[in-house]
Amino acid sequence: MNLTNIGTVKDILSRHGFSFSKGLGQNFIINPDICPRIAENGNAKEGYGVLEIGTGIGVLTAELAKRADKVAAVEIDTRLLPILDETLEEFDNVKIFNEDVMKCDLNKIIKEEFNGLRAAVCANLPYYITSPVIMLLLESRLPIDSITVMVQKEAAQRLCAKVGSRESGAITVGINYYGTVKSLFNVSRGSFMPAPNVDSAVIRIDINHDRLLDEEEEKFFFKMVKYGFSQRRKTIANALSSQLGLKKDDIYSALTSCGLPEAARIEQLDMQQLISLSRMLMNR
Repeated sequence: MNLTNIGTVKDILSRHGFSFSKGLGQNFIINPDICPRIAENGNAKEGYGVLEIGTGIGVLTAELAKRADKVAAVEIDTRLLPILDETLEEFDNVKIFNEDVMKCDLNKIIKEEFNGLRAAVCANLPYYITSPVIMLLLESRLPIDSITVMVQKEAAQRLCAKVGSRESGAITVGINYYGTVKSLFNVSRGSFMPAPNVDSAVIRIDINHDRLLDEEEEKFFFKMVKYGFSQRRKTIANALSSQLGLKKDDIYSALTSCGLPEAARIEQLDMQQLISLSRMLMNR
């Protein structure tokens, strides 16, 4: 079954009485070159189980199932289940979980479904939920090697920005704390049905399972990053003093100890400077 053929897709959707949900950000891939490339770049191979988030009608799911030993897919839209029964009928290594990815136990799914296999995540994420899902996957410290996702092109530029550059944000810092990110390829808006108003890009995050900070330090670090980037145009002292309950003089002292100017803004700091400053402030 050719799931990227517009006629085939329209026929399937029509027979099942399916209509696209704007609220769920549904845009199904119809470019036949995209999903094989995501699968090839996303560790869908022998010895791996792949966790997919959002199945659509199963275009990417099928490509993952052809390559990986097992696919566990989390799909919130109950209306897609009978469609997936049809489109994925030939695959016996796929299991669909009709759940909300933000609420289900992903650790449990991976451990139970991928027993003995290495694991990876692949997804074509709805734009509105990109950052929350990526941070959920990272903060959950899942036993995965990589996260390969298609996101809005503009978001990809922010996610892949260098920490310390103007394009970076709190999400950029979060990704670089937990792993290494790179942009793989761009995807034009015409590759989807219905076509969104923006282009997309596929990125991959390779996970680093070594902790850079202990648990308490980590909590403080992300609190500092959150508050700092929420007022990124302010100096660090002005942005953090009230939020962290610190005197400005203590923040100036911490900045000086890290070799940073008192007028520094958080968006100017690289990862090592952020970690050093966080440790200094926590000790105060």
